[in-house]
Amino acid sequence: MSAPLFIGARIYRGSSYGRTHPLSIERVPAAMDLCRALGWLHDGNYRISPMAKPAALTAFHTAEYVAALRKAEADGAVTEAVRERHGLGTLSNPIFPEMYRRPATAVGGGLLAAEIVARGGVVYNPGGGTHHGFADRAAGFCYLNEPVLTIKRLLDMGLDRVAYVDIDAHHCDGVEAGFAGSEQVRMISVHEAKRWPFTGLLNDEAGGAAFNLPVPRGFHDDEFHLVLNDLILPAVQDFRPDAIFLQCGADAVTEDPLARLSLSNRCHRAAVSALRALAPRFIVSGGGGYNPWTVARCWSGVWAMLAGLDVPDRLPAEAEKVMRGLSWHRKGRPEETLLTTLLDAPRGGDIRGEVRQSVEHLRRRLKAVV
Repeated sequence: MSAPLFIGARIYRGSSYGRTHPLSIERVPAAMDLCRALGWLHDGNYRISPMAKPAALTAFHTAEYVAALRKAEADGAVTEAVRERHGLGTLSNPIFPEMYRRPATAVGGGLLAAEIVARGGVVYNPGGGTHHGFADRAAGFCYLNEPVLTIKRLLDMGLDRVAYVDIDAHHCDGVEAGFAGSEQVRMISVHEAKRWPFTGLLNDEAGGAAFNLPVPRGFHDDEFHLVLNDLILPAVQDFRPDAIFLQCGADAVTEDPLARLSLSNRCHRAAVSALRALAPRFIVSGGGGYNPWTVARCWSGVWAMLAGLDVPDRLPAEAEKVMRGLSWHRKGRPEETLLTTLLDAPRGGDIRGEVRQSVEHLRRRLKAVV
């Protein structure tokens, strides 16, 4: 199997949803800069993401929506009718200069990843993971649904089964809509309960295709490892997938402003390590994450795990410079550990009964399916 590859693009640099939007921050560029400063990225393991063509986007999205998204970028404005129908030009999905090209590039990275792993392999596309987009509508900061389009490409190439695992703090409603009732895609989502988009309830099976685990506030490392070992891994193993897609949103870590979960970034690395061995093809994406320092650390740590790289106890000077160069309109400066280290200290605790009960409920359902 070839060495893991990292997919990125220049379009993410300097592109913002607006000064006060949660995606005003640098994310993919920060992770790339940090990895380069650590000597982890080079011409041999880095690939430039192409921009997906409009025709490729209609594998999931309607032609009318793709046309509206392209026109919105070209015009820098939308009509009220387009805003109402397609969710463009809203507070969550605003008009900005790269509103078509940027998500189309994220999709292009996913489609490239699918082609690269066709014969087996591991690819990281941190710009992807936009799991809230619907066929005819933008939602939740997501204009296009990269995971759905990437998985569809894998299936079109002849794969029989793909497992989709999502550890973002927010439920993958767009992906679930894309594969509801599918016998070829099994979705496992771990997300915060009573958090937008307020979908993915424990008994929501999406026509048998989904295992949804809403978890309570304060969900921590020890509870995550229970979920990983007792639910995620068995659900993936029993499905015997030809490929696994892991959406690795960074918003479940403690410092994120848009969730109230309490994970360390070690959990993301643990998921990567455990899932990688369960299929010959493995694609990992980014997703949510709205604190620039925690996103850069989490996604860089994911790449280190994928590429088999040693993480230093303290960041070298060039890497620390990258971290100190990040900014955020919500906060002037984080605590020193976020500027000088890559890995969080473990964040454990007692495993609550409600978490155990929810896991057991889904395990019983899994046994019935198998």
